[in-house]
Amino acid sequence: MKKITNMINSILRLTRPKQWIKNFFVFIPMFFGGELFDLHSVWLAVLTFFAFSLIASSIYCYNDIVDVDADRHHPVKCLRPIASGEVSIRMGYILMILTFCLGMGVLFLLPPEVMSQVMAVIVFYYVLNLAYCSKLKQFAILDVCIVAFGFVLRILAGGFACELALSNWIVIMTFLLTLFMSFAKRRDDVLRMNETGEAPRKNTVRYNLTFINQAITITASVTLVCYIMYCVSPEVSERFDTPYLYLTFVFVLLGLLRYIQIAVVDEKSGDPTKIILRDHFSQIIVVAWILSFLLMIYVI
Repeated sequence: MKKITNMINSILRLTRPKQWIKNFFVFIPMFFGGELFDLHSVWLAVLTFFAFSLIASSIYCYNDIVDVDADRHHPVKCLRPIASGEVSIRMGYILMILTFCLGMGVLFLLPPEVMSQVMAVIVFYYVLNLAYCSKLKQFAILDVCIVAFGFVLRILAGGFACELALSNWIVIMTFLLTLFMSFAKRRDDVLRMNETGEAPRKNTVRYNLTFINQAITITASVTLVCYIMYCVSPEVSERFDTPYLYLTFVFVLLGLLRYIQIAVVDEKSGDPTKIILRDHFSQIIVVAWILSFLLMIYVI
């Protein structure tokens, strides 16, 4: 019984269901499109969420298989199921194929008129990330851009599923925000390299603290400016029928500053998912931001 429990725990750690929180980005088009209380749209978004999550788990399996040798020499990643020997490479491939098939199977539950578009986005995401795990993540800057673009694909999938057009602002801000977070994550790698003398990733040598700090500052600044421009743009004010949208920039500013504090002061920006799940201040900011939009879009 204990062996079965340990194997299940190892499989869960390999497929990383905790990382599925990233796929909540597929709900963004539905939320901002005013479809939050439309059960049909909610159902389509939920299906897209699970399809994306299972596909992401397949990629995590492949990533750990490809990186098994490097992970065994990493102070933290050596505890990953495949690197530690808890799960065999053969089992990793089986789980990779299984989660991929399950994810594609979920897509067939979508209506035919939207299934092909959502499937095209997810398949493109899958192929892009296989290439990322195999080779592209070795190239500095390109690696963080691919990660950020993956979040853009998430909102595109959510928009196609609910048949909602995305504004240019949403796409731009999604890319910039996740690019900012990706650079902050790379900062953690640079710190580890400076401490141990070994690069956690092959491309970490192409980063240093000066470059990372400037990149974080630039992306955070541009993200904030774009958000303010989004809030005061006439088309957005007309769509939401409120002149007070600009007030929500406070939450974005606080969120960016808090994330920079965690990255630069606390030096704990290595896992954005853990930050969201554990940092209460960040959680309060996100909830307050969501509630403010909820009131302006659906109540006031």
